[in-house]
Amino acid sequence: MLHWIWNQNGLKMTPQETSDYKMQWMRDGGHGVRLHSDLDVAGKDWCRKNLERHQWSFTPHSDVYEHTFLFESQYVSQQFEQEFIDWIN
Repeated sequence: MLHWIWNQNGLKMTPQETSDYKMQWMRDGGHGVRLHSDLDVAGKDWCRKNLERHQWSFTPHSDVYEHTFLFESQYVSQQFEQEFIDWIN
């Protein structure tokens, strides 16, 4: 699941390019999964283990007893949902 992102010159993106890339897919919507707030550490651990930092975002306390994870890929969001099936949405 881990992958690097490359710029138009075939080089690994700079931190600024990576940030711009992430902001673009987040602005376009992404794929959100709401997770019970007791599992925030487990959710972040899963993301850190399986994804690069530019592929996900975390919004704490998006609702009562709830955090939201936002993913670049719908496929990844579905994998995350399966991992935490009893604690989502």
